[in-house]
Amino acid sequence: MGFARTCSVALVGVEGVVVEVQADLEPGVAAFTLVGLPDKTLVESRDRVRAAVVNSGAEWPQKKLTVGLSPASVPKCGSGFDLAVAAAVLGAAERVDVAAIADLVLIGELGLDGRARPVRGVLPAVLAAAEAGYRRVVVPQSCAAEAALVPQVSVLGIRSLRQLIAVLTDAEIPDEEPPEPPGRPDPMLAGLVVPGAALGTGLLRGPAGAAAAAGGGPGGAEGLPDLADVAGQPLARRALEVAAAGGHHLFLSGPPGAGKTMLAERLPGILPPLTRQESLEVTAVHSVAGILPPGEPLVGAPPYCAPHHSATMQSLIGGGQGVPRPGAVSLAHKGVLFLDEAPEFSTRVLDALRQPLESGHVVVARAAGVVRLPARFLMVLAANPCPCGRHTLHGAGCECPPSVIRRYQSRLSGPLMDRVDLRVEVEPVSRSDLLGRGGRGEASSTVAARVAEARARAADRLAGTPWTVNSEVPGHELRTRRRPVPGALDQAERDLERGLLTARGLDRVLRVAWTVADLAGKDRPDALDMAVALELRTGIARGVPLGPGAVR
Repeated sequence: MGFARTCSVALVGVEGVVVEVQADLEPGVAAFTLVGLPDKTLVESRDRVRAAVVNSGAEWPQKKLTVGLSPASVPKCGSGFDLAVAAAVLGAAERVDVAAIADLVLIGELGLDGRARPVRGVLPAVLAAAEAGYRRVVVPQSCAAEAALVPQVSVLGIRSLRQLIAVLTDAEIPDEEPPEPPGRPDPMLAGLVVPGAALGTGLLRGPAGAAAAAGGGPGGAEGLPDLADVAGQPLARRALEVAAAGGHHLFLSGPPGAGKTMLAERLPGILPPLTRQESLEVTAVHSVAGILPPGEPLVGAPPYCAPHHSATMQSLIGGGQGVPRPGAVSLAHKGVLFLDEAPEFSTRVLDALRQPLESGHVVVARAAGVVRLPARFLMVLAANPCPCGRHTLHGAGCECPPSVIRRYQSRLSGPLMDRVDLRVEVEPVSRSDLLGRGGRGEASSTVAARVAEARARAADRLAGTPWTVNSEVPGHELRTRRRPVPGALDQAERDLERGLLTARGLDRVLRVAWTVADLAGKDRPDALDMAVALELRTGIARGVPLGPGAVR
């Protein structure tokens, strides 16, 4: 009779729960029983672990074997428990020291030949282990860099079960030959990426991503589309700058070909790099989703996610069979979520965005459990004025009946649009702007520098609070403790009385005004800043300059 225990981690969304893996050997007919609410993939680990142990040169115990995963009430899924199960079985069979594995956290899949294969979600799993007080973690070599991002944790990367046995028994560590000849893709990395899962999700690659991860340079990373490529559109460009500086949601409406998509695609290039904490949050989400690029363990640049308008509720919000998986709103956490052709999305899908827009997270409830996923993103909506797109063009021959136009525009519900801070009409590009006769617009690097300065000013002002950008500050705080200069709210109060603004809309105008003031280097927003915020919100001209240079 033998007993051994070790630990692994079960992921529920992007949060981890430390699981104690117990192995018990008793005399009787040879059998392998796995208990503790495992899913199909985890049940199959019985065959993987048995073959891996035998092919690693160890003897499989010919006794009644029971492996329990505690707490039994937590659903457990995936192949990341293989290493822990194998270690517990070897400990119960007295092949390795029981005390040596008792305080270890083992995460990884085993191949039939005993090689350790990478799994998704290593970063949030190691974070959960560190929070629970564990300081030693064993992962496959391919995931060691990702696990090493967690401070104060000793990470051991192994290539096979043979190497793990050698480490635990103080024997000579065997060398493992690479699975493929040099120059060929490593099939071991297939466990890190889900095919097709990254469609519509943009992450910086190569030098630009490395520079952002290192914290170098305020936006405008090499390899991203440049804002200078956009012809004309001074109002939309300024709205883009304000949105980036304060984290405000943006709605772009205009005819086809005016540059709405080009503007949205260039928004990540003027956002500042992620902080260390933000990078860990974003990396954890992408690791669980299976779209973390191999060889780049830390996401340093704001993600950009642009789902197609046929996206389902589950793909946008999160869900799926079994334990819910992150959707587009979580993949865009701390980045940009761009919904092109917004009226073509399902109304139910769009209205489901109302909760994460306010709270910064989404709660997905399924029969298998309830998952809370981060969703603090900057949303950009783009839409045509009517189905044919020519409604706002003079002499363009729009043939859409008024009822069709109203029905098309009403697909974006009032409660959803009330949560959008900036609403901009994108005008058709003039001939002179298109041919470059008016000169090129500012480059992304120039705008990104102003955005970084404005965000630094806001961060200094909000130091010691739970907020980092103006869009996160509650309205009550802005109306009581952080009021603008006297008289600045007069126009906004009149718009509130006339019904042009709701109570939520007034709070959002105040947030935008603070961002405009930060871009202008002011300590508090004045009447001019409030007028700019009102015009960007309502579209009603207030007699203030809205060109790009006006923000300075």
